[in-house]
Amino acid sequence: KEFTGRGDSSRTPAAHLLEPLIERATTDPMRALIAIKRGDSFEDVSAKDAWHTIQSATRGLIALGVKAGDKVALMSATRAEWMYLDFAILAAGAVTVPIYDTSSAEQIEWIVSDSEAVLAIAETHEHAAAFAQVRKNLPACRELFVLDDGGFEEVVARGTEIGESEVDQRIAGITPESLATIIYTSGTTGRPKGCVLTHANLCANVRQITSSLDQMLSGADTQLLFLPLAHSYAKILLLHAVDMGAKVGFSEGAAHIIDELPVFKPTYMSAVPRIFERVFTRAQQKAQSEGKGTIFDLAASIAIQYSEGQANGGAGFLVKVQHAVFDKLVYSKLRALFGGRLRLANSGGGPLGARLTHFFNGVGVKIYEGYGLTETSPVLTCNSEAHWKIGSVGRPLGDTSIRIADDGEVLAKGPQVFGGYWKNPQATAEVFADGWFCTGDIGHLDSDGFLFITGRKKDLIVTSLGKNVAPAPLEDALRAHKLISQAVVVGDARPFITAVLAIDADQIAAWAEASNKTGRTVGELRDDAELHAELDAAVEAANSTVSKSEAIKRWTIAQSDFGVETGELTPTLKVKRAVVFDRYASEIDAMYADHM
Repeated sequence: KEFTGRGDSSRTPAAHLLEPLIERATTDPMRALIAIKRGDSFEDVSAKDAWHTIQSATRGLIALGVKAGDKVALMSATRAEWMYLDFAILAAGAVTVPIYDTSSAEQIEWIVSDSEAVLAIAETHEHAAAFAQVRKNLPACRELFVLDDGGFEEVVARGTEIGESEVDQRIAGITPESLATIIYTSGTTGRPKGCVLTHANLCANVRQITSSLDQMLSGADTQLLFLPLAHSYAKILLLHAVDMGAKVGFSEGAAHIIDELPVFKPTYMSAVPRIFERVFTRAQQKAQSEGKGTIFDLAASIAIQYSEGQANGGAGFLVKVQHAVFDKLVYSKLRALFGGRLRLANSGGGPLGARLTHFFNGVGVKIYEGYGLTETSPVLTCNSEAHWKIGSVGRPLGDTSIRIADDGEVLAKGPQVFGGYWKNPQATAEVFADGWFCTGDIGHLDSDGFLFITGRKKDLIVTSLGKNVAPAPLEDALRAHKLISQAVVVGDARPFITAVLAIDADQIAAWAEASNKTGRTVGELRDDAELHAELDAAVEAANSTVSKSEAIKRWTIAQSDFGVETGELTPTLKVKRAVVFDRYASEIDAMYADHM
């Protein structure tokens, strides 16, 4: 019911987020801090040069009238300028208000207005156009700079008359209790709420992660960052890397990550589950196109058996022999997809599932799942080399307590837990109970303190017959099929369980070619008998993991794969269930038509 993590408390958190960066630039100035994509390669930037650039941007912000405590909105995809500006905003004593680069004009208006941002920086002309639509409603926001129009250079140019001493004074005024960022939750219903995180919250989480991953990572490691820095997960990854002195390469985005990994050759990486699924499906698709699909499928099965055997005292002799053969034929090529140097990876932002974890472990890439929320800076638990249990999200970090409420909800306490939502005391009160933060997730702790998440409290399905069904395990099992990109299980207040299946665009093209249906789209194949037989098998396999009352009775195919741009996925690739329910309302109703 409750477990408190233990960590190395001898290392106290930094006083503020700039402290590790300044120390790195002072004591090891020529160390490569980051790497930026230039053409077909990555160009290193030293700690000294990065800090000089940040100082220059800080002087520009001060010249623009940004005062200590002011809010500055930052809307951009992940790139080096994001890091420079984020640290510059902090150095000015101000507060970063990130906005996802996929946000609508209405969302921009709400976040900039609610946060009371005095300045905004956007990345593209499209972002600027979205700002322009609502600019008249944002009188407090004095100026907008556009990175693609030389906005970063303009900010720097404004600060030529500001002395370094003024920057030093601003930094000296930062305390652990100073606000560092207000991150607005990407909820699918209602207005996004601003999560207020202090320097103390984030610094504590950096220390906790460093302690938990002690001996696993060092300053010699390299990481390729592609997750949106508007999200707390990517933010803590960057802060942790700076704290360790590990080099961070800036990817050009999730769409390019598969091609960039062999170029950058990271030693560790962090991603959301969908990225690991894409690596798996791309390898599988390549094998099929070369006529080696059967060999790949067998190799995948052996990798999983090998990993499961390791977790239960050791794999059998035959599995070990087959594993050794496939290591040369298949697994080495899979490791090459990650660049050939990857030792370990972290997965967060959603359930990875035991299937993929065992597969990659059997291949030779250990993926340690963790868990957290924006409100918790974000990491609460994680697996590590010393404490690893596949299928769990790990044990609580040091100084972090996890409790399971009577209804199964996961509650948390720790120095990384936020103090509340920006200007929203009612919402703050709703997520705290007797000093515990209520995560909204359902889970359980085992006897060793490992946390297992089984779903979201609000997503728990209660059928009209009173049966409680957690959709996450079924959805994970469905995504195990090569053709299924995403799955949304339906059934709340309905007589039985159904599902909406989104088909992977790359996989369906390969499948169509192999089935003599080349060029046919998902929309054209929705009634195809062969495709239905494939999906029936996937649903049957998923149903074998649950009871009959929880089994999927009917399913429908989405018109196209889910995407961020089309609105079904959040920027961190989580499914927006409410959007799917609304968009496919007629198809869902049709599955229950003869039971109304």
